[in-house]
Amino acid sequence: MKITVVGGGPGGLYSALLTKKARPDWTIEVFEQNRADDTFGFGVVFSDDTLEEFLSRDPESYERIRDHFAYWDDVAIHYKGNEIRCAGNGFCGISRQELLSLLQQRCREEGVALTFSERIDPAALKTRFADSDIIIAADGINSPIREHFRDSFQPSMTLKSNRFCWMGSTRPMDEFNYFFRETEHGVICAHTYQYEAGRSTWVFEMDEACWQGHGFSEFDEEGSKAKLEAIYAEELQGHPLLLNRSNWRRFPRIFCENWWHDNIVILGDAKASAHFSIGSGTKLAMECAIGLSDALLAHAEESVEKAFKAYDAARRTPCQIVQHNADVSLAWFEHMNRAFDMEPMQFAMVVMCRAKSITYDNLIVRDPTFVEKADTEFYERLYRETGDDYRKSRPTPMFTKFRLRGMEVPNRAVMAPMAQYSADADGNLTDWHLVHYTSHALGGMGLIFVEMTCPSPDARITPGCPGLWTDAHEAQWKRIVDFVHAHSAAKIVMQLGHAGRKGSTQLGWEKADHPLAEGNWPLYSASALPWVQGVSQTPEALDRATMDRIKADFVQGAERAARAGFDMLELHCAHGYLFASFLSPLTNHRTDEYGGSIENRLRYPLEVFAAMRAVWPEERPMSVRISASDWKEGGISEADTFAIAEAFRDAGCDLIDVSAGQTVPDQEPVYGRMFQVQFAEAIRNVPQMATMAVGAITEPGQINTILHTRRADLVALARPHLWNPYFTHQAEAWYGARNQYWPKPYLAGRNQAHREMEKTREKQIALQIKARPARHARPESGERSLAAE
Repeated sequence: MKITVVGGGPGGLYSALLTKKARPDWTIEVFEQNRADDTFGFGVVFSDDTLEEFLSRDPESYERIRDHFAYWDDVAIHYKGNEIRCAGNGFCGISRQELLSLLQQRCREEGVALTFSERIDPAALKTRFADSDIIIAADGINSPIREHFRDSFQPSMTLKSNRFCWMGSTRPMDEFNYFFRETEHGVICAHTYQYEAGRSTWVFEMDEACWQGHGFSEFDEEGSKAKLEAIYAEELQGHPLLLNRSNWRRFPRIFCENWWHDNIVILGDAKASAHFSIGSGTKLAMECAIGLSDALLAHAEESVEKAFKAYDAARRTPCQIVQHNADVSLAWFEHMNRAFDMEPMQFAMVVMCRAKSITYDNLIVRDPTFVEKADTEFYERLYRETGDDYRKSRPTPMFTKFRLRGMEVPNRAVMAPMAQYSADADGNLTDWHLVHYTSHALGGMGLIFVEMTCPSPDARITPGCPGLWTDAHEAQWKRIVDFVHAHSAAKIVMQLGHAGRKGSTQLGWEKADHPLAEGNWPLYSASALPWVQGVSQTPEALDRATMDRIKADFVQGAERAARAGFDMLELHCAHGYLFASFLSPLTNHRTDEYGGSIENRLRYPLEVFAAMRAVWPEERPMSVRISASDWKEGGISEADTFAIAEAFRDAGCDLIDVSAGQTVPDQEPVYGRMFQVQFAEAIRNVPQMATMAVGAITEPGQINTILHTRRADLVALARPHLWNPYFTHQAEAWYGARNQYWPKPYLAGRNQAHREMEKTREKQIALQIKARPARHARPESGERSLAAE
């Protein structure tokens, strides 16, 4: 085989090295447009996990990297005069030029042919390297090869909003530092770390308004250096900043849908970029280089295409996970000013947990003292604000009370509304509902939402959806509510909604979202747009008379819910149902006073909400569920979301239940752990309303993370409660919280649960500590000795 690598960065060199080492008989060459000793940038960062992988793949290059890196264990967050340290992280920094030199040296030793100072024309690629079986395009974030074959690689590129520049300094340091500075024009963060003796990387980041306010210029390196040295004089401790192509840029978020074209395969930043705030650009390139090399060695001689498919299969998901974590981290830095009213430990928790890959439970393993301090600050703040005193019992934030108007819940765990599709044809509850809700109420959650319930027959999604339009319905719900109140400490919420254009469909486990085979009823929506063109019924655009009739249906439903004893009432304005169809510009094409601007699109949902609020008891809270994103271009914007939250707040709404999507069938959601939490966080921090987060939340540690970092006040779990009704009691025993209610017949089980879960937790933490990657600093040349040199 003959393999040509275009691009001599870490990814290109490492793929060449590993492949040539395994197959000395193959011809492998690398072409790099810059000189071998050109220096662009300063340092790069690797975690202990990544170093462990390097050790297993090529011990020789690992040992040389180890000889030259600066190692640190602590992350230090500098915020409003406070330094908050979190230990147990395990990272190293190394000069980018040193890393390239080491990899170049190892390539030469293995027989890789290296050519420098030669720019390769993408248009001549096939003729220039006609005898190459494989061409690896590793030519960087601005990849000419990717752009030349754009139609094949199908890259997407988004320039993110923050401005940043890379500089260096002679200031030594023995930890990774985040230096946050609040200036008259906004917040600046310096991401800093030492990468060799007497040298540290400084990446300065700020939003556009701050950048403009300080008068920075994109290519004025000296001017920028002078301004930043003045702003960061205290942190630099008399050391200068160093320049090296230190121009201001906006981060390009790149991902290629296809990873190969003919015999050309793409690698590194050319394929996918990862924001520097999680230190993963070089890591991602080198880990993908490992995956590519493995695939080539396993399959290339048999079939180049098979090798490329194996590479894609092995690396696409891990690549997307890293990029997603980087995207979430990047988004937090774009809005870091929203957290600048926080107390020090809360702010530090946000910084550590911003990408969602690190949680409360992870931090307990890394640095229990850090978590203890964060908990202490949380309990002190809660005591000042509410009088609730958890300073001695310390049950974790999950097991603290929360109040809305006259309703008090004993903890922050919520069972989300989940359609059961088990009512009879007339909307009556069945034995299934009685058992489902009453059994779950014994599981310990603080708040239980019932599924979307419909105030009229034509409001239903399916014939299996429950109703609240008859005295019988009211009595059936009252029986469940009375049981919940008699045998648990949980509060229970009625969610009223109207299916709109998504109604008259088959049960969820049949052909979901498709019309009934027979017996369909008329549909209504903001505009006459079917859910799926050519499949779904076309709804009628609501006229004034039907608006009034539906509003009256919801008023009577609210009155019935109050008489049934529900503690809270929620109006469903999400997921493409009737009221959501008014809110989203994708589904509201009206030209009257109910369409157009967000104020107009809000008009009818607000009319209905206000009418319900007028008959709902004053002392009981109301909430609204919204889709904070449609996951589709042209849908609801963040500004729309804030306007929606503020309008409902002014109408008497106490909580925003923040979901997303399901507005249009061709949505493009970005899934992942806690994937909707950022929307709840934005509403919690900007309009500063109480919020409930929901969406792929599965662990108690995630709940405590969300609460600690002010992303939401309540946390709802759906699917975990389907298979584990006792999720909350289990978490209570896991954390050793002794302040929650158990029914008297279950008290013996409570005591056993606490004993067993305490032992299980101790064993798990011990195993997690034991399983952590080895520390890679040499005892005689760790980060502290380097800093002292």
